[in-house]
Amino acid sequence: MERQSSAVAVRPIEWRRAWNALKVLVADPERTEQVFEITDALAGASFERLYRQFANHPDGQRLLTVRPSLLAALSDREALRALPEGTLGRAYAEFMEGGNLTADGLVEADAMVARDESRIEEPDRRYYGERVRDMHDLWHVLTGYGRDEAGEAANLAFTLAQIPNKGIGLIVAAAAVIGTQEWSLGWPRYLYRAWRRGRRASMLSVAPYESLLERPLDEVRRALRIEPPAVAHPEGIVIATMEDVAPRATTSGAH
Repeated sequence: MERQSSAVAVRPIEWRRAWNALKVLVADPERTEQVFEITDALAGASFERLYRQFANHPDGQRLLTVRPSLLAALSDREALRALPEGTLGRAYAEFMEGGNLTADGLVEADAMVARDESRIEEPDRRYYGERVRDMHDLWHVLTGYGRDEAGEAANLAFTLAQIPNKGIGLIVAAAAVIGTQEWSLGWPRYLYRAWRRGRRASMLSVAPYESLLERPLDEVRRALRIEPPAVAHPEGIVIATMEDVAPRATTSGAH
């Protein structure tokens, strides 16, 4: 049954705002808040469309009813570290500790964006938006893409397939162009494979991550139809910055 909720007006596309934010992000890739700025500026009708897909999916309806907190689960570092080696939760904890990251880091970056709050005042939409935001680093672990610039670009290409948004597309396109200047046409193909990998996966926004954290990472990948790194990228996971002319690669992925 379709979940009933009030309609939200579609916001205009703000290309100038997105372009200005993209210039800042290219100059300093650590400015994570600019990613949220770009995606918010170019969200248009995409947020509402994606929210409705989520709300009309049986698993999305369950999440909206039960309302588990993904942020709380990912913030409990002690519980995650206590999980067996090789589980999704343990791998996530190691990934975050390796980059000196915290689950609420994305919350802080998101809060820096001066957005029109009208679309997320409605509780169900706010829950959806925050849950999708909190999946980002978890998807790094599920895909094996690292925290380096190449890894971020690949993870966003994967995300673009799952969450079509003009802002994410703009960032991925910029990464493809910049990387091609330094590397070769193999880089756009690599990003395409990351995008195709996202297309082949299950609908990840409705996945019950709280119960998946304790399961083996390989098992979770199979359940969500996420190709293992060695299958998606047999030449190896690229590890590089946009300035690297000879990016390194590893066949192991993150795990």
